[in-house]
Amino acid sequence: MAKRILVTGAATGFGRGTALALAKRGHTVIAGVQIAPQATELMKIAADEGVQLKIQVLDITDEGDRQAAWANEVDVLINNAGVMQTGPVAEIPMDNVRRNFETNVFGTLALTQGFARQMVKRGSGKIVMVTSMGGLITVPFAGVYCATKHALEALAEALKAELAGTGVEVCTANPGVYGTGFNDRGAETMMRWFDMSKSLTKPEVLMAAAAGGLSNQHDPQSMIDAFVR
Repeated sequence: MAKRILVTGAATGFGRGTALALAKRGHTVIAGVQIAPQATELMKIAADEGVQLKIQVLDITDEGDRQAAWANEVDVLINNAGVMQTGPVAEIPMDNVRRNFETNVFGTLALTQGFARQMVKRGSGKIVMVTSMGGLITVPFAGVYCATKHALEALAEALKAELAGTGVEVCTANPGVYGTGFNDRGAETMMRWFDMSKSLTKPEVLMAAAAGGLSNQHDPQSMIDAFVR
C-alpha cells in the first residue's frame, strides 16, 4: 500500500537514496532539502532516474520552512537531516556545539512535534529518527556530534512510550561509518579552527585517532535498503 513519506536531508547521501528508492516503489515522497539549489539538482536526478518526487525546501531549523512542511499530510516522517561538528570537547568552539544541537536535536524535535500532532489526530503514522552508532557509543573527537545523537535516542525512546496506544509508531535507525561524504565533511569542520600545537590533547592520542581514519567506509546502499524496509 502506497504511503505518503517525508524524508528530510534528502539532497545527499542516505536521504537522497532513500527518497528515490521509495518513490520507485510507488510511494508519494516529499524530499526535504536545505536550500533551493539542492532542489534544482535533486529535480534533475529524479528526472534522470524516471521517478517523481515532491521536492520542498525544508531547513529544519527554520520555523517558516517547518510550517510549510506541516501542510503536507504524511504517513511516515524520516528525520534524516543532520550535521556533524568535530573536535576535542575541551576546545571545540561553543558556536559549533550550538549549531550541531540546533539542527540535530532542536530542529528535528520541532519538526517532529508538528507531525506528531497530525498523526495522533489521525490515529496512525510512523516517525523514524535517524541517529547513528554515535547515538549508542561515543567516538573521541566526535563527542559533540555523539551527544546530539544520544539526545535523539532519548527523545525517541520517550516519544515511543508517550505515544503508546495512539497508533503512532516511533523507531530509530543507527548507521555506522558509510561512504556518503557526511563523515568526511564532518571531519573537515575541525580543520577550520583546530591548532594541534595548542591542543590540550596529547599528540599521541591525536595521532591514534587520525590513524583510524575514514578509509574503510561501508557502501551506503545497504543502509538505504534498510531505510526502505
